[in-house]
Amino acid sequence: MYKNFKDMPVWQSAMNAAVNIFELTDSLPRKEDYGFTSQIRKSALSISANIAEAFGREHALDKINFYYFARGSLTETLSHLDYGQRVKYFKNDKVRELNVTLSALHNDLNKLIKTLKDNVSKTKYP
Repeated sequence: MYKNFKDMPVWQSAMNAAVNIFELTDSLPRKEDYGFTSQIRKSALSISANIAEAFGREHALDKINFYYFARGSLTETLSHLDYGQRVKYFKNDKVRELNVTLSALHNDLNKLIKTLKDNVSKTKYP
């Protein structure tokens, strides 16, 4: 059991992805500051924020919900990355790297959700 959400590899991976997306978007046109740049940064940062919030929740069902929120933010981020690639804001290799990272993170979140759901089921129906 982790003593702090910052010790969780899934949180660390999510935070690293958010930092990478911040760096990727640092050179976007200024006209995108309150549009696309803001949207993709918020969705990327929301992944780790929801993981941290799940950590702070006491009940398994609350934790599950926040892991679902994190997963939703992750897929939103993937959509933004695809858009950025299509409009030629991002280089294909950078998007590929982030897609690999986010795909692994998606799998990790699914494992957390499944484990918690299995534990809830065992508690309800011993």
